[in-house]
Amino acid sequence: MNILGISAFYHDSAVALVRDGEILYAAQEERFSRKKHDHGFPRQALDDCLSTVGIRLDEIDQVVFYEKPFLKFDRLISTYMQFAPRGWRSFIAAMPVWFKEKLYIKHFIQEATANQKIAFVKHHEAHAASAFYPSPFRHAAIVTIDGVGEWDTLTIGEGRDNHIRLDQAIHFPHSLGLLYSAFTYYTGFRVNSGEYKLMGLAPYGTPRFADTIRDHLIQVKPDGSFRLNLKYFNFHLGLTMTNRHFNRLFGAPRRRPETPIRPLDMDLAASIQLVLEETVERIVHHAMAKVEVDRLALAGGVALNCVANGRLLKNGLTSRIWIQPAAGDAGGALGAALWYWHQHLDKPRTPSHRDSQKGSFLGSGFSREQIRAFLQKENIPYTETDPAEIPEEVARRIADQKVVGLFQGRMEFGPRALGHRSILGDARSAEMQRIMNLKIKFRESFRPFAPSVLSNRMAEFFDYDHPSEYMLLVYNVHPGRLRSLSEEEKTLDGLKRLDPVRSEIPAVTHVDNSARVHSVDPETNPLYHRILEAFNQMTGCPVIINTSFNVRGEPIVRTPREAWRCFRNTNMDVLVMENFIVEKTDSERIPLDPEWLKQFPLD
Repeated sequence: MNILGISAFYHDSAVALVRDGEILYAAQEERFSRKKHDHGFPRQALDDCLSTVGIRLDEIDQVVFYEKPFLKFDRLISTYMQFAPRGWRSFIAAMPVWFKEKLYIKHFIQEATANQKIAFVKHHEAHAASAFYPSPFRHAAIVTIDGVGEWDTLTIGEGRDNHIRLDQAIHFPHSLGLLYSAFTYYTGFRVNSGEYKLMGLAPYGTPRFADTIRDHLIQVKPDGSFRLNLKYFNFHLGLTMTNRHFNRLFGAPRRRPETPIRPLDMDLAASIQLVLEETVERIVHHAMAKVEVDRLALAGGVALNCVANGRLLKNGLTSRIWIQPAAGDAGGALGAALWYWHQHLDKPRTPSHRDSQKGSFLGSGFSREQIRAFLQKENIPYTETDPAEIPEEVARRIADQKVVGLFQGRMEFGPRALGHRSILGDARSAEMQRIMNLKIKFRESFRPFAPSVLSNRMAEFFDYDHPSEYMLLVYNVHPGRLRSLSEEEKTLDGLKRLDPVRSEIPAVTHVDNSARVHSVDPETNPLYHRILEAFNQMTGCPVIINTSFNVRGEPIVRTPREAWRCFRNTNMDVLVMENFIVEKTDSERIPLDPEWLKQFPLD
């Protein structure tokens, strides 16, 4: 039975195909449309899905949408009625879209898929299914936290065998995700995409506003339930996240995008990050106590906060955690399909010893013949290498301080590049973080890079060895790998804290000595694992930099053409596509003058 899951019409549209419970395909529409966080119907992803799996539209037995539009419309109308006449502008702005599109989602999907069998699951049911069903757990607590689905913003429940039960929820407008997004907005980043920037900025500040947040913005009970003080917010009424009361509380207006980051923004980031972590801890503690099991499945946009996730492990709230790699709305497409198969049809489930997500390499790939044809058509000079030699060739160039774009295998599902669409560099280099941020990624210099590490060597370099295959857990660098800072270095503040070399792997060590770890296993990622092994043999270090193959403001590359374009338009040194190697000459490098860099907006 072929079940197609769809998420669309808010942000991060995606499709997923599940056949008899097995995940065959999942991809976001943004990779095809090249519009980051594309919310439109995923037509191109659907076409690619059918082509990759090798089926026709009429072979899809069931289509499942990841939320219930009429429940969402009910929330919109009820919210307006509750707060009327305030919120009139927001209500008027939203109505045309609903009357033209969102109230007719069923008919729209039927036309697009030529399928009359359309089912709908609740938004947080889809999140819960995406977290539990692919996990390796037979029995687990489930927590889903995001901005808002239809009404729910948080759910707590239990997964056992092939069934999920969600028995507690918090409803809109009280939302931990929207609270964090309010600070994302106030510090000048873009809501629904800049939250990870806020998380990355937090270590540069001090949490001096944490008590202000606790006293004025959110009341959290011991079991993790909470209420927001709506006096300070505008997301439930208007077209902005915060209001003048919020500005007065923190003594300044919102930072305008493209302007310098203020010390205030750093301290606010540190403060809301701390409050978020504390609240998530209470929620998870309560969830684990309810089900009396030491396993946790996590999804929803807040589950992408890898600092909070790592804290759950380090503070002993759970010994095993599995987080959906596409934890945001894109993952809802996968969850919807799995929910229908296991929950609605009551089909059995046998958990995999690892998980059933297949490393999240669920998108399409390109054959060597396709890549060779592209290179030849575009007259791009290349070297074709024996595939067995590629790991050593890549590792040698990284060790020689080259920046390598790696394009191989099937595309990752979710926001993280995991070694199939990645840019790689030497984690031992003190300068590599700045080089890659400013010359390759064209983004803010404070943004940290993630380390990829051989899974069996994690404990030597980091303070925890729970697998982090999907780059969703932050650990501290092992104390034995850190260097002692001078008294002068310890007193540096703000972005100057970037300057000191903090460890043996400085390019992936954040200013608080943490790292967003990507553990690489030979079973799910064999070629990338061999690259790390080769690099370790050459250098004695099993850690390299791994960042997504894109520049700021663009989705991760999908095709050989997009990989070549990104390579050509940055100062990347080497492009490796399967067993084809393209190298840049000195004359092809781009002079990075300030005027040219302005085409890449900071926010």
